[in-house]
Amino acid sequence: QVQLVEFGGGLVQPGGSLRVSCAVSGRALSMYAMAWFRQAPGKEHEFVAAISYNGGRTDYADSVKGRFTISRDNAKNMVYLQMNSLKPEDTSRYYCAADRTYSDVTASPDYWGQGTQVTVSS
Repeated sequence: QVQLVEFGGGLVQPGGSLRVSCAVSGRALSMYAMAWFRQAPGKEHEFVAAISYNGGRTDYADSVKGRFTISRDNAKNMVYLQMNSLKPEDTSRYYCAADRTYSDVTASPDYWGQGTQVTVSS
């Protein structure tokens, strides 16, 4: 069983930057493909980005491509999402997710954190 705890969310102005982090415990991070999802009020979970076990592959939703960067540090058991050029429509609760299979982590991951709120507003 793996546990995921997100932190680093907050209020940021449009055009600003923010990095959210995910601390992983319980199992070695290198065993899991990782992803970030987001969910705005009244909407479904939306895939944001995914990263493979050693970071060699990343995938992004079209809506964040070129603005967001997912990364991982297996030695520190940490996963990050760097968000630049933020827009009001990026306002959501951001969730870290994990799965043993890369294809599953982009669609229906087995493990989820509790989320961290990101609000983009002036």
